[in-house]
Amino acid sequence: MTRIIDADGHIVEPRSFWPDYIDARFLDRMPRITKDADGVERIAVGGKAPRSSIYAPAAMCIPGGLATPESMRKLSWDDLRPGSFDPRQRLKDMDSEGIDVSVLFPSIGLGFVAISDPELATAACRAYNNWMKDFCATAPNRLRSVAPVPLHDVAGAIAEMRRVAVEHGVKAILVRSNPYNGRLLSDPANDPFWAEAEALDCTIALHAAVSGDMPTAGFDRYHDFFQRMIISHPLEQQMACMDIICGGVLEKYPRLRFAFLEAGGGWVPWWLARLDEFYGKIGHMVPKAKMKPSEYFRRQCFCSCEPDDIALKTAAVLGLDEHLMWASDYPHYDCEFPGAVDELRAHCAALPADSQRRIMGENAARCYGLD
Repeated sequence: MTRIIDADGHIVEPRSFWPDYIDARFLDRMPRITKDADGVERIAVGGKAPRSSIYAPAAMCIPGGLATPESMRKLSWDDLRPGSFDPRQRLKDMDSEGIDVSVLFPSIGLGFVAISDPELATAACRAYNNWMKDFCATAPNRLRSVAPVPLHDVAGAIAEMRRVAVEHGVKAILVRSNPYNGRLLSDPANDPFWAEAEALDCTIALHAAVSGDMPTAGFDRYHDFFQRMIISHPLEQQMACMDIICGGVLEKYPRLRFAFLEAGGGWVPWWLARLDEFYGKIGHMVPKAKMKPSEYFRRQCFCSCEPDDIALKTAAVLGLDEHLMWASDYPHYDCEFPGAVDELRAHCAALPADSQRRIMGENAARCYGLD
């Protein structure tokens, strides 16, 4: 029987997360939920007034929350699905969909890894990871946390990764694909982090996001949410893919797994073909890469896509069926709920049975070390 593993689901940090888990010394500086002058819930950072936005943050975290102008302005934390923050309710939602295991990422916490203040970033990540330890303890074989770490401070990131891997049993670490402190992922300053991740057998989950003050593709040119979401996610992942391959990260750490998330799967075959083309012609310019880029990807990388992704129908022909994983993105605004697994089965129906098994669960198990 095929095990169904959601490779990229989310929780939404409840209001109780802040007072219950964050060290009181940092509480007033932490990103938090507050109301603006019009009574709309926003995210405030560092004790400052909340940032204005065309949508209420809660609307991003509710299925269909951005579907209408009215809902995207008015939804609040009171409107969140209980499965967003209550582990028992999450298990009920998983059961209703037929999901055996959910690999869970933060929502607001995606911005924690973007905090450039090392002490504050460490406190934020530590608090979130402690909360998720309690969340996943309800069903540790079904609820799996991906732990954010403060990579602006490499030593702090190593310490937090080691803590959650050893003490919490975490098998995957959240890193943004964006530059940290002006450092690309392939910067030698990050080498001790990659070495420790490989030693701990922790997967590096590169998750795209538009939150936080990090250099982000397209943000210099486009300023509205629609265009930024479309551009930033796939372009950041493509650049990260190129960087870790051509910059020698996968050559140095051949047992280190990377997952590219929240950007679809359609870019992978085209991007690998383009990288291979240039490598074949001017590969001497990237001496840190000793093999074709596609060979590194097929050895160490995975990519998630949502149930309606066009890449699913062609995965076997393109040779991606050993690398693609499906992701619900539940409970975010763009997820299909209920019905994600039914949609997945429909889009995979033309694939061979072994390809279906890989995409629905086996690839995620390999990626995240869940076997």
